[in-house]
Amino acid sequence: MTKLMLSRLQFATTTIYHFFFVPLTLGLSILLFLLELQYVRTGNDTYKRMVKFWGKLFLINFALGVATGIVQEFQFGMNWSEYSRFVGDIFGAQLAIEGLLAFFLESTFLGIWLFGWEKLPKALHAATIWLVALGSNLSAYWILVANSFMHQPVGYTINEAANRAEMYSFGALLGNPHVWYQFPHVLFAGITTAGFF
Repeated sequence: MTKLMLSRLQFATTTIYHFFFVPLTLGLSILLFLLELQYVRTGNDTYKRMVKFWGKLFLINFALGVATGIVQEFQFGMNWSEYSRFVGDIFGAQLAIEGLLAFFLESTFLGIWLFGWEKLPKALHAATIWLVALGSNLSAYWILVANSFMHQPVGYTINEAANRAEMYSFGALLGNPHVWYQFPHVLFAGITTAGFF
């Protein structure tokens, strides 16, 4: 077996295990927000118990998704270093935005939500899980912008002197038609997965 085939096998395995957790995280974050919203609106403790129960499962799933996602990002540098060097100016921007904006939003407010029970007003506590859901789905969007570039490259030119691709239109990446097929599909797949779960 060649190094290329081993790299593909390793990355495929990591991606498969990572994506076991992604749709459930996306869907459960929305479910948690809706359940907690009902708790705030009605004051019915049954909704609070439901949020806490499903919240524990969400936290376990989130932690496993983070662990597999970090390994996946390292593989871009280790297994696909030439690819990362060639398109890093384009591909790396979306991964950086996903990490710095969406993931930090999601993880920060997840911590506030987890430790904020009985410390925050009910409506403010519900707002934290809304921000977690927003961060989760923004994270999916940015990852899909990067993924869409791999499937349908737009907004770049090849710099022959440097032998690398360079971005010339960030708007073209955001407006990539491929992402507008993928994102709704992943969003509704997450909702469906959470519903079945």
